[in-house]
Parts: sequence; C-alpha cells; structure tokens
Amino acid sequence: MKKIILPVLLFFIAFQGISQDKKDKIKALKVAFITERLELTEKEAQEFWPVYNAYDDITNKIKFEDLRAIRRDIKEHTATLSSNQASDLLNQLVTAENKLHAEEDKLITKLKKIISPKKILMLKVAEEDFKRKMFDQWKKMRRERK
Repeated sequence: MKKIILPVLLFFIAFQGISQDKKDKIKALKVAFITERLELTEKEAQEFWPVYNAYDDITNKIKFEDLRAIRRDIKEHTATLSSNQASDLLNQLVTAENKLHAEEDKLITKLKKIISPKKILMLKVAEEDFKRKMFDQWKKMRRERK
C-alpha cells in the first residue's frame, strides 16, 4: 500500500497548476518519502522533523538566496570582473558553501542523538532519491508540454 501512495501523490503533483502551495505539496511529499524510507518510529519522527525542518530552512535560504545571488553575479559580470571583484565573489562562494557544510555537520551531530547512524546514511540516500524522482517528474512534464 505504501509503495502505491508515493507514485499516486507524485502523479497528482505533476498535474497541478503552478501555484504558491506547490512548494508545500512537494515538502509534504518529501516528508512522506523520507519517513517511509527511514521507517521512523513515532518517537523518532517527533524528534527528527523539527531538527530536519530547521536544517532544511537554513540550507534552502543559503542555496536560494546567497548562492543564487553569487552565481547570478558571476554569470552576469564574468566578462567585466576585475581580479579583486572575482576574488571577492570567489570568497563569497566559498563562504556560502562552507555554511552549507557546517549546517550539515550540525544536522548529523543532532541526528545522532535521535536516530541511528545507519538511518542518517539512509536519510542521505533518501534525499538524493527524492530529488531524482522530482527531477524525473519535471522532465516528464516538460516532454508532455512539447
């Protein structure tokens, strides 16, 4: 039954119009996907999700605000950057990537108190699998539009 729910939910999301709550729906799918993959107990889930959600919020901010702005500046100004400007952008990029790594380290440290190391590794695999499934759905939708 659980294996049927996820494809049905992904199918449902794939045919929804573009809307603000699409992110919420994707997040709900991610929660269901990770919970199922990790086989979290009720107690584990109650402790896990606040920690993971805080991590996810912080890393999304870094990825979609900080890194996106830096990468946009790099793309838009590559031809006209002075050596000093390039060095500054490179330093900003390294700093943002280091922030992401530091947040991941904090997450792992906190999660070790909540779930087993094996489940933490399973989380990394589940995150990648979810991203891949969402990307595949996106590609499928684009093909169907053409």
